Amino acid sequence: MTPFLISPRKLALLGSLYFAQGLPFGFFYQALPVLMRERDYSLVTIGLSSLLAAPWGLKFLWAPLIDRFGHEGFGRRRSFIIPLQLASVVLLLAIAAYGTDRDMGAVLVFVFVVNLLAATQDVATDGLAIDVLRPSERGAANGIQVAGFRVGMIMGGGVLLMLVEPLGWSATFGSMALLLFVSTLPVAIHREPRRAPIGGPRSLGYLELASALVRRSGSLGWLLMVFFYKFGHHVAQSMLRPYLVDTGADKQEIGLILGVIGSFAGLLGAVAGGALIHGLGRRRALVGFAVAQTGWVLGYAAVVAVGGDLWALGAVSAGEHFVSGMATVALFTVMMDACRPDSAATDYTIQASLVVAATAIANVVGGFTATGLGYGGHFVAAAIACAGAAYLAQTSPLPSVDGSPAANEEN
Repeated sequence: MTPFLISPRKLALLGSLYFAQGLPFGFFYQALPVLMRERDYSLVTIGLSSLLAAPWGLKFLWAPLIDRFGHEGFGRRRSFIIPLQLASVVLLLAIAAYGTDRDMGAVLVFVFVVNLLAATQDVATDGLAIDVLRPSERGAANGIQVAGFRVGMIMGGGVLLMLVEPLGWSATFGSMALLLFVSTLPVAIHREPRRAPIGGPRSLGYLELASALVRRSGSLGWLLMVFFYKFGHHVAQSMLRPYLVDTGADKQEIGLILGVIGSFAGLLGAVAGGALIHGLGRRRALVGFAVAQTGWVLGYAAVVAVGGDLWALGAVSAGEHFVSGMATVALFTVMMDACRPDSAATDYTIQASLVVAATAIANVVGGFTATGLGYGGHFVAAAIACAGAAYLAQTSPLPSVDGSPAANEEN
């Protein structure tokens, strides 16, 4: 086995867990803006709806619970993952029974609660991934993880969006619940090595766990780069679906072009990024993928300038999703490098929360830039933000693969 390949068992375990996160997130990120725009919600309101993802940005507040507690016999991480996923299944079934086709308020409440459950599951899943992966496996594993998440997004944001009208809301949410339950089976049969949590009921130890990451030499520069690395991409994406609605595209076209083709391109990009990062090295991968993303985001502005052809935009979207998948893998791999073994869930969550906070802010900003600059100016502004991320990736210190300060600039 070559040093950057990992076992099928690990791939199935991690891929299924990240699929479980991508499924409801895909509905929130891709389907909900379309449904809101069809009901004449303003662009600013659609942008502000991204604040329903607040649990993803705030999960660092309760991440130390995942590191400090859990049943050693049942599994330090499984103690959280399995109950949370089953709770999400029950919630989806309840929504399916209640029916939300004429009650957008109920949909928004649903989105918030599912985000809370999924964000907490993500903390435990990230900790499990770092526990089971060797440093040499992280690039390939992150490719599979991002790919699994993208498959979930294809189902939740593309396929299910296309099926809302023919199936109805109850059957759509029931299908989501079934898929989520099936994705729980690999972790249910996984036998996690017995490893006691690092603390006890005396204290959450939040400051000692969380602040140590920030205090390390070079960490502030690194965390700044983490925050801004995907910012421009999310600014661009925040108004892409409302733009398509305004050009006359219907749900099936949007679901196919962005939810299926775009997400599938992102899946392929994640796999490609996972394969390339080992040979390129961390630094070159981060910078190169960010530069490529800048060019593709500019492509959105070009499509708007020439009249907004639907399939031309679909082609640009596929390319941008592909390089975004590569960039995401590079970023997540180096985020794993920054984690200490005893507090992996907390260290990774601090960084992931920055990414989510940047996403939420980018979505809010997108509503205002599209309103104030028009769609063309909005995409140009997003490309400028992507270029800034490439600069930060070139100049920021990188952590070494064992979680220590930046000792190897190329990694």
